[in-house]
Amino acid sequence: MQTQLFEALEQFEPTMIALRRDFHRHPELSFQEVRTPERIANFYAEQGIPHETAVGGRGVVATIEGKQPGPTIAVRADFDALPLQEETTLAFRSIHPGVMHACGHDGHTAMVMALAATLYPLRDQLQGTIRIIHQHGEEVFPGGAIQMIEAGVLEGVDAIFATHLENDLPVGTIGFREGHTLCAIDEFEIIVHGQGGHAQAPHKTKDALVAGAQLVCNLQHLVSRRVDPFEPAVLAIGSFHAGTAPNIVTGEARIVGEIRTFNETLRHQLRQEVELIAKTTCAGIGATYSIDFTTGYPALWNHPDETKLVQEAASFLPEASVRSLTPMMAADDFAHYLTHVPGSYFFTGSGYTDGRVNYPQHHPQYEINEQALLIGAKTLGATVLRALKPKD
Repeated sequence: MQTQLFEALEQFEPTMIALRRDFHRHPELSFQEVRTPERIANFYAEQGIPHETAVGGRGVVATIEGKQPGPTIAVRADFDALPLQEETTLAFRSIHPGVMHACGHDGHTAMVMALAATLYPLRDQLQGTIRIIHQHGEEVFPGGAIQMIEAGVLEGVDAIFATHLENDLPVGTIGFREGHTLCAIDEFEIIVHGQGGHAQAPHKTKDALVAGAQLVCNLQHLVSRRVDPFEPAVLAIGSFHAGTAPNIVTGEARIVGEIRTFNETLRHQLRQEVELIAKTTCAGIGATYSIDFTTGYPALWNHPDETKLVQEAASFLPEASVRSLTPMMAADDFAHYLTHVPGSYFFTGSGYTDGRVNYPQHHPQYEINEQALLIGAKTLGATVLRALKPKD
């Protein structure tokens, strides 16, 4: 059956590429997706594949039931884009100003649609059920995964898989990892409340800008001086706004940052210490503060048995090389699925090998090597077929 699937995917490759380019040309922001789920649903209707729309709000779920009973295996693809002005010269570049598929979600969607279209004709040979989950809103907290899970997409699911295109890996590479693979992420906003005034009389003010600048510096000591060097952690300040003119002492400063960790105890500890530093730093000049934390995605932990299935599936492909990866300080709401059912999230190399620049995700010139689509679809398909086999 795997040979049949691979041959069908090879024949379907031009359509898969055309689908990816169509999505790339018409990107939609998180939780604003309208055309994309309609396009996915119309495709499944044309293929005669049973599907549901508006799942969890904007998601689409297709179902392929095998003739014989067996496990239920899910595959997830995200389909939202980013608020970014595209700077590529692609003929199919975004037609929407300030919106771009700069994270490969257009490719993820096309791969999984192609996989569903080629597996469906083989359903009479399948033992079990394949659930295809097309998810909205991965890029923005709280993420679309929670809504999809609450809508019941994991009911009866025995395992779930997903892949992400990765330009840091050359095309033909499949990267996998057991255990912690992506980090947990939380965001925070601190407002320093001082007392403004005229710059000629600073002693009558409580300078929020000075307190904010000191706070930014103090926060940078958390990871270097309060975290075990063997525990990965990142604390980043992404935005600092204060003041309007050279002769005005500002009464307010706004600081926005994020924390990335793998260890849940450390995750909680850093949140506490961020607030403690904000409190003591502001107290030094007599200012007050307010702080707001946004809880993001949990750390993504790949289950060993399911990850071995990915490794075995990729090793079978003559056009793919398999590489074990180190953990990344990136995050993905696929982690939510893995807290409910076992599964694995792997990377499909999409970098060019002909000398051209491989721009990273979230870059305005991000572009993928489309040869990766077939390799990723084959790896997902071979993994699913292995997962459907009855366990000894």
